[in-house]
Amino acid sequence: MTELATFAGGCFWCMVKPFDQWPGVLGVVSGYTGGNKVNPSYEDVCSGTTGHYEAVQITFDPAVISYRKLLEIYWQQVDPTDGRGQFYDRGPSYKPAIFYHTAEQKAQAGESRQALSQSGRFDAPIAVEILPATVFYAAEAYHQDFYKTHAEHYRQYRQGSGRDLFLQSHWESR
Repeated sequence: MTELATFAGGCFWCMVKPFDQWPGVLGVVSGYTGGNKVNPSYEDVCSGTTGHYEAVQITFDPAVISYRKLLEIYWQQVDPTDGRGQFYDRGPSYKPAIFYHTAEQKAQAGESRQALSQSGRFDAPIAVEILPATVFYAAEAYHQDFYKTHAEHYRQYRQGSGRDLFLQSHWESR
């Protein structure tokens, strides 16, 4: 039996690789969710008028990797204190959010957000929303597995956006 997990953390290119490498993760798809336009394009979502978030949807085997572990991985990929975008990607489509598929996921997401808030790791409040999962639309083919198909562009993007420096300073050094 498999389950789904859906996370928004800014540019979806940067959210695939961190999950893709784990045993029990069967697939990671870049796409759009949370909005009101049916089958939006990248251009539609970037316009800021659809209400969609750039997100990843993960198919996983809970017997191998738990949803709690996926949440732990998620928190270490984002600036959880920035609710208006991630790094140099700004606007509604880049806001961070956890989209829950079950009541159990909702509870676990809330518990993990509370634990992070109480950890003292960040000086500002945690701004990541926890929202019910809605229809997920896969992004265009050229966005899928971007870290593999455009490795150099991906590396430059992560570095240039400030994501890598932020994550290193908040997670690796502590």
